Amino acid sequence: MSHATSAQPFRAIALKLVAVTLFVIMAALVKSASDHVPPGEAVFFRSLFAIPVILGALILRSELRGGLRVVEPMAHVWRGLVGTTAMGLSFTGLALLPFAEVKAIQYATPLLVVIFAAMFLGERVRAFRLTAVALGLAGVLIILSPRLGGLESGNDRLALGAVVVLASSVCAALAQVFVRKLVVTESTNAIVFWFSVTASCLSLLTIPFGWVWPTPGEATLLVSAGLLGGVAQLFATSAYRYADVSVVAPFDYASMLLALGIGFFLFDEVPTGVMLGGAALVVAGGVLIIWRERQLGLERGKGRKVMTPQG
Repeated sequence: MSHATSAQPFRAIALKLVAVTLFVIMAALVKSASDHVPPGEAVFFRSLFAIPVILGALILRSELRGGLRVVEPMAHVWRGLVGTTAMGLSFTGLALLPFAEVKAIQYATPLLVVIFAAMFLGERVRAFRLTAVALGLAGVLIILSPRLGGLESGNDRLALGAVVVLASSVCAALAQVFVRKLVVTESTNAIVFWFSVTASCLSLLTIPFGWVWPTPGEATLLVSAGLLGGVAQLFATSAYRYADVSVVAPFDYASMLLALGIGFFLFDEVPTGVMLGGAALVVAGGVLIIWRERQLGLERGKGRKVMTPQG
């Protein structure tokens, strides 16, 4: 990262906060339509209507010609399969669980990325990060425990929702591992665009499972979700142009406050103490991992500086 780029952390943080806000609003729009519109259909709208936003941005930056070039097409297909599954499960969970609870469970994703990166990418994970992951996953278990107890009380809907959202986090983490491999050969624009295309196509496979004709209000919600998702993706990508990941990533957790507010005022959902306590542990685990990544980055930077000949 250049000095000019790294010197704009406030711009990066502002872009990230806008992206986080738009992603939460997008999820709220999908949840608002979830009583009638099946999740596969919601994935279609979310993915399809993000495409013109991405193309428009590429045209404005004069990057359309080379911005969509692909080097490893099958890698995009696999990333699309896993990412689309994650999105579909997430949208299913939004119909089954309180809004803020879905967001809290999904904070398990960056924790799982640490584990999967060690398993599939050979990244070294030391005791500090393992402890942070364990802390965060303990928080996830605390959030899940009352819901999984619903199997005994007969509340299968909440139990299913908890399992589905956790599965979406697992798939999202795997998708991020695929992205880590993709960025070696592919541009960010190509990764974002071809995922939207792949997800739009894959979502059509769910038509036999009960697509419906949305009402004008539902169609407005779903199209808006797609447009907002595309804009949010661009803002999130831009944020990392102006600051390091360790500066920007912690602001993902601002979505918890937004989700609590939207859940309370829009969906009449009151968070439980157990959910809030578990969410606090998950956030703590994630922040510790980000902090450790920053420390390791600084140490690597010092090492490079020492090894650089002076003169």
